[in-house]
Amino acid sequence: MASAETPSVPEPKDKETADASTAVDKYSIEAAESLANKALHLPIADAAPIYEQLLAVFPTAAKFWKQYVEAFMTVNNDDATKQIFSRCLLSCLHVPLWRCYIRFIRKVNEKKGAEGHEETRKAFDFMLSYVGSDIASGPVWMDYITFLKSLQALNAVEESQRMTAVRKAYQKAIVTPTHHVEQLWRDYENFENSVSRQLAKGLVSEYQPKYNSARAVYKERKKYVDEIDWNMLAVPPTGSSKEESQWMAWKRLLAFEKANPQRIDTVSANKRIVFTYEQCLMYLYHYPDIWHDYATWHAKSGSMEAAIKVFQRALKALPDSELLRYAYAELEESRGAVQAAKKVYESLLTDGTHNASLAHIQYIRFLRRTEGFEAARKYFLDARQSPNCTYHVYVAYATMAFCLDKEPKVAHNVFEAGMKRYMQEPAYILEYADFLSRMNDDKNIRALFERALSSLPAEASAEVWKSFVQFEQTYGDLASVLKVEQRRKEALFGTVEDGGSALEGSLQDIVSRYSFMDLWPCSSRDLDHLSRQERLSKYISKKLEKPTLPSGPGFVDRGASGLTSTSIGSADIIHPNTSLMVIYDPGQKPGSTILSSSVGPGVSVPSSNLPNPLVGSAGGSSTSAFDDILKVTPPALVAFLANLPAVEGPTPDVDIVLSICLQSNIPAGQKGKSGSMTKQSVPVHAPSVSEVSGSSKSRPMPSGSSYKQTGDRQSGKRKGPDDDDSVTVQSQPLPRDVFRIRQIQRARVTSSQTGSTSYGSAFSGDLSGSTS
Repeated sequence: MASAETPSVPEPKDKETADASTAVDKYSIEAAESLANKALHLPIADAAPIYEQLLAVFPTAAKFWKQYVEAFMTVNNDDATKQIFSRCLLSCLHVPLWRCYIRFIRKVNEKKGAEGHEETRKAFDFMLSYVGSDIASGPVWMDYITFLKSLQALNAVEESQRMTAVRKAYQKAIVTPTHHVEQLWRDYENFENSVSRQLAKGLVSEYQPKYNSARAVYKERKKYVDEIDWNMLAVPPTGSSKEESQWMAWKRLLAFEKANPQRIDTVSANKRIVFTYEQCLMYLYHYPDIWHDYATWHAKSGSMEAAIKVFQRALKALPDSELLRYAYAELEESRGAVQAAKKVYESLLTDGTHNASLAHIQYIRFLRRTEGFEAARKYFLDARQSPNCTYHVYVAYATMAFCLDKEPKVAHNVFEAGMKRYMQEPAYILEYADFLSRMNDDKNIRALFERALSSLPAEASAEVWKSFVQFEQTYGDLASVLKVEQRRKEALFGTVEDGGSALEGSLQDIVSRYSFMDLWPCSSRDLDHLSRQERLSKYISKKLEKPTLPSGPGFVDRGASGLTSTSIGSADIIHPNTSLMVIYDPGQKPGSTILSSSVGPGVSVPSSNLPNPLVGSAGGSSTSAFDDILKVTPPALVAFLANLPAVEGPTPDVDIVLSICLQSNIPAGQKGKSGSMTKQSVPVHAPSVSEVSGSSKSRPMPSGSSYKQTGDRQSGKRKGPDDDDSVTVQSQPLPRDVFRIRQIQRARVTSSQTGSTSYGSAFSGDLSGSTS
């Protein structure tokens, strides 16, 4: 009996009308779990609205349904309990929820005698028909068998019927791959032996292979089942790794069941596949691909009605999924149900989908297939009056008229009608031009390009110009091709004064003009070279276009040395504070600092042996600091730095630097003055090969050891007249990079053959010191 104090089940609330103030995200797992725990400690009158709210968002959450129905069972509200079970059992094939249902049925019918026993037996059969193939259904089979054994038999006939029912239940249970299959097999053997040992031997030997097969399949199935999170709530996919792993786990389990590893009959195998899909949808409820796979499998299996029901359920679960609607309409059309498919297309148009033009196009094609061209034409005339009609509808209908109905004149009229509305759409211009090209109407193509380019803005006309050039390359002569190419450059890059080198002819134009499909008039190496040159040209043009105002943002100061520095950065780019930059000194001890007056009071910067030109210039003082660093900088390095461009960003363009290195003329080194290894106030020049070769300074080896001293040093011989201790560039330790050492060794061989005085030969001379 229902309790008078407990309310009936409230009507389920629609998702759109649910109270959104309880949670920021209605699919929040943490918020849902918190609400469910809160409802556990509330009276059923207060908890019922919370459960309804949760189940409106998570309609397949079996644990919430179980918790909800148990709350009503606790207060003995049988009517509300039955109502809840009727809402959730068939959509939640969850063994704990179904066992809760059996407990309720047995409690309700325990005092009804034979009639109640029959109702309970029917409930067990009903439950096993849905969840009997679950891997966790072993306890359900055991409960059923125990229930059958508990039935009283009044005569021999009833006893025989009872034993037959128990035997059939055992024989079904031992061929089902469950966690308790081994226990069920032992119980079955004991049961048969208790009835008749002679009959047991034949029955056990008959079912032994079937049991072995079920046990082997259980071990394989368990591997796939263990990968599934059975406490997961159904939420829309977010792309998380957990969701993807669960999707893959269900896909593997479905593939396993479809392979029918137990080799059972088709009806039983299909039943297991249906059960697996239904369980999968409890957790992947918002995945349209699962719904589609389920319906498609039904259709391929010959159950078209079941496939239609799956699609109808899918559209209720995912009403915003256009993909499922198109798939459903396709299924209805494929089986000849034109009116049903038409209703699906009309629902797409009336429900206000985000892609209304696509719905118009697909409906026009559907009408043309099912009702003829005249019906499609009538709908097109109505669709073009729609405010959400785009140029795609015109293109689709014109293409259909031209390709399918062989009506080029109709297609041409449609394109012309669309030009009045979509003159500013480059994609529409290109589609119209493609149609005219298939018509071989070169005069109208030229007229179309001229008309369109006269109204299109430059930033939107690039693709149209490209198509125009390709058209002239195919249909025109050389003069027309060159003329259109020049017009294209002027339109996209401005006038000669503004565009500069962009308007000049290049090999890129030749490549574009004389290539065809995947055939090129040059090698891939030449293409790479031309691409690099194009990037360099754009970089140089960009540099030339930068403003050179004497002050303000973007001011570029180029001194007498040729070095460039930007005093104030662009307003769009965040630049570091260059006034705090200092020269890096490897010999500087950590923690030692000096106070630079040019930086500002209270600013401590690391000390350095060389003044910082940026610090000096930032303070607005004279350029003496910059001149000081030039005095101790080798002229070759100054000449190289003078050719470097201003760097924008954290790293320079490697191609630019390499091109400058290849084009730089590095001056030859000169002999330095004799003296000790001290700082000099005059520029230090690179020494010649002979000077460096005669040096007997020790050098560290790349491996961490050092070169042995020369023979003169080891034997205590006095220096020759040509030997000196001049300070050279080679007085610094060699790099430890193996690749760098290899370059130096190659340069040594080159210098020994040619007598070159480049930096490479100077370094190589250091390695070729006399050891005699």
